[in-house]
Amino acid sequence: MASCMGGLRTTGDLVAWMQMTRKMRLAEAKAYVADKLGLEIADLTNEEVVQDVRFDLGIGTLMAVPGIPKGIMAKKNIAELLDIEINSVNLFRSEFKKKYNLE
Repeated sequence: MASCMGGLRTTGDLVAWMQMTRKMRLAEAKAYVADKLGLEIADLTNEEVVQDVRFDLGIGTLMAVPGIPKGIMAKKNIAELLDIEINSVNLFRSEFKKKYNLE
């Protein structure tokens, strides 16, 4: 479980991203993620609340749901939401641009 918060069930994965990419302390990372999601810090561990937010923002869910982004699309949405760089997303974008001559 990421940051002891339930990982994809709640927001542990997002908090962990902030700790790893921005070197934030746990409390700072939780506050940043809560602000970006429009939640109170206490709601970050509430599976029911966070599931709805994850659906609405397309940032991945534990169980695949038809019509909800998963995989690289969910990571792309996370990178945009949290304003971070994710190497796999950047690689996908560059390969996509090369393949379709978009540069």
